[in-house]
Amino acid sequence: MQLDMYNIIEKKKHGRSLSSEEIKWVISGYMSGSIKDYQMSALLMSIYFNQMDDRETADLTDAMLYSGRTLNFNDPTVVDKHSTGGIGDKASFILAPIAAACGVKVPMIAGRGLGFTGGTVDKVEAIKGFKTNLNLDEFGKQLLENGIVLMGQTDEIAPADKRIYALRDVSATIDSIPLITASIMSKKLAEGANGIVMDIKVGSGAFMSSKAEAKKLAKSIIKTADRFDKKSVCLITNMNQPLGHNIGHSLEIIESLETLKGKGPKDLTDLSLSLAAHMVVIAGIEKSYNKALKKCKQALSSHKALDVFKNLIKIQGGDTSVIDDYSKLDLAPCKLEVKATKSGYIKTFKNKKLGFLCTDLGGGRKTKSDSIDFGVGFIVHKKLSDKVKLNETVVTIYHRKTQQKLAEKIAQEINEQVIKITKTKPAKAPVIYDVLKSKKDKSK
Repeated sequence: MQLDMYNIIEKKKHGRSLSSEEIKWVISGYMSGSIKDYQMSALLMSIYFNQMDDRETADLTDAMLYSGRTLNFNDPTVVDKHSTGGIGDKASFILAPIAAACGVKVPMIAGRGLGFTGGTVDKVEAIKGFKTNLNLDEFGKQLLENGIVLMGQTDEIAPADKRIYALRDVSATIDSIPLITASIMSKKLAEGANGIVMDIKVGSGAFMSSKAEAKKLAKSIIKTADRFDKKSVCLITNMNQPLGHNIGHSLEIIESLETLKGKGPKDLTDLSLSLAAHMVVIAGIEKSYNKALKKCKQALSSHKALDVFKNLIKIQGGDTSVIDDYSKLDLAPCKLEVKATKSGYIKTFKNKKLGFLCTDLGGGRKTKSDSIDFGVGFIVHKKLSDKVKLNETVVTIYHRKTQQKLAEKIAQEINEQVIKITKTKPAKAPVIYDVLKSKKDKSK
C-alpha cells in the first residue's frame, strides 16, 4: 500500500487507529525531511483531540526510540527515575545516590529548564567544573564502572522526540498523554533502562493539575512499559507547595547535600527515600518495598549515599569541596525577608507563580538562549498548614545588589498573589497520593 501523509492525517482526524507501518513511516519521513513541520503539526493536533490507543502509543514509542542510538546493558539493576517536574524538585540528587548505594545502576539523562521549573542539568552545573556533556560511550562506561552517571540530553538519544517536542511546544500539543508517554519512554528505553520509577507531580506547581489526569498518564506509562517488557512504578505526588524549602540552583544543591547528610526537610527526605526504595525493588535487590525502604534509610543515615554523590562529582570533574564548604557555590549576596501580613495558617501556595518569580530574578529561562543565575532564589520557611505570626518571615529572597527594586516587587507579589493565610488550620495533605504498578508486579 502506498503511504501518504494527507491520508494518515485524515485517518487520525476522524479518530481511526494508525497502523504500526503508518506510524513508523511518519517518524522516518519526518526525520528525513520528506514530511514537513506543518504536516506533522496537523497530525499532532489530530492525536491531541482523538488520542491513541495503547498499541499506537507503544508503536510511536518504538519508532521514536529507534530514531537514534540505543544502549542495552542487559542488566536488571539498571533502573531510572523520571519526574514531570515541579518547584524545588531536587529529589534526583538524593534518590539516585541512595539507590546507587543500595546496588542500583542509575542512568540519568536529564534536561535543562525552560519556564517555571528548573532543569536537573542546570542545577548540578551550579557545582563548579561538573561536566554534563558526555557522549553515550562515556555514559555507558561510567554507569557500569561506578553505578551512577548524569549527563545532559544528547542528539544521539531519540532525536525524533527532540524535534517533535519542539513542534509540540509551539503547536499547543504538549499536554497529550500518548505524546507525553512516547516522549518519556522512548528516551528511557534508549538509555538502556530495564525499569523506570515515575514521579508524576500534581497541583499548583505541576504540569498536571488534577489527580485524574495524573492517573491516566501513570496507566499509559505502565501499559507502554509492559509492552516493552520493562518494570515500572508510578507515584502520584503532591506539588501544591515547594518540595523542601529551597528554590534556585545553588540553594537546591545546598538542600540536597543537607538531605544526604540526614538534615533535610521531611517531605523531600520521605519522597526521595520512597522513590529510591521502589527502584531497589524494580532492580530485584529486595523483594519487598519495606525491606527496600529500610535498606535506603541505612544508606542515607550511614552517609554511604553522600559518598556516592561525592564520587559522582569527582568523576564528572566537579569540585568536591562543595560538600563541606557551601561558599564554593555562587550564592547571591543580598537577602530580602518577606514578612507575613497577618497571623494565621498557610492555606495555599500559588506554586507555579513562585517558579515564575524565580525566573524573573534570573533563576530560570524564559527563552532557550537565556543564561541562568545560579545564585538567586528563595527559601520558603513555612509549609502548608504551618502557623505564622504577623511580621514573621515566610520567605527569604536571594538577589543581586542591582535587583533591589525587583526583589521588593517580588516580595509584594508573594504576599499578595502567592501565599494565602487563613484563620483556620487546614488539614495536611500527604506527599504521596497514590502508587500505581503493573498488574504483572507481584512485589509488596
